[in-house]
Amino acid sequence: MPLPNRVDPFGNLLADPARGTFMGNRGGRIHDAGRRLSQRRWASRQWICCVLAFNNRHRAVWGEGYTELFFLDEPTAFAAGHRPCFECRHADAAAFAQAFGKGAEVAGRHMAGQRMRADAMDRILHGERLEGRRKRLHRLAIEALPDGAAITLDSYTVLMLKAGRLLRWSPSGYADAGPRPRGITVDTLTPPAIVQVLANGYRPVWHVSADEICTL
Repeated sequence: MPLPNRVDPFGNLLADPARGTFMGNRGGRIHDAGRRLSQRRWASRQWICCVLAFNNRHRAVWGEGYTELFFLDEPTAFAAGHRPCFECRHADAAAFAQAFGKGAEVAGRHMAGQRMRADAMDRILHGERLEGRRKRLHRLAIEALPDGAAITLDSYTVLMLKAGRLLRWSPSGYADAGPRPRGITVDTLTPPAIVQVLANGYRPVWHVSADEICTL
């Protein structure tokens, strides 16, 4: 039985045999000695998205260290509220932080054009991804959403926006769900700060199934 370590765009942790293309964590350990999830779903505000392999390091998944989590792709991690890791994905994290800083305001001080620090981003994202312990949804006009944003029209099906299409998310990949509609307001899973990062030019890494659909 696989561990419940796959993250869906709602931020839920699922047990699924499909392999993700990114790894990450939520700031520490949230499993017990028996490799079972504790009552916690995060250890700190530092929710990050990492590469699967880095510097030839080898880890025992859900061993003594932090709780390893896995994502289908980067838009999935973004929808759940994770950001790129500054250690294993430094160039991506720097580009993300620069895009995050365009128009951002922290503690009343305008930060436009400045690269954001990790702690400042984490504080903003933690408020945008959660409502108590539940996923926070954001009502936004679909025309305002860039490629890479995740929405739901029925509170359980996840649809990603890419190249004028809706892509239906699953743990193993995407399926075409038709053209992107117009003139509607939708429940958006991706935190608004990350929506703005995408609008400011950050290009996320997609699962191969998304690229296949959008190049047909």
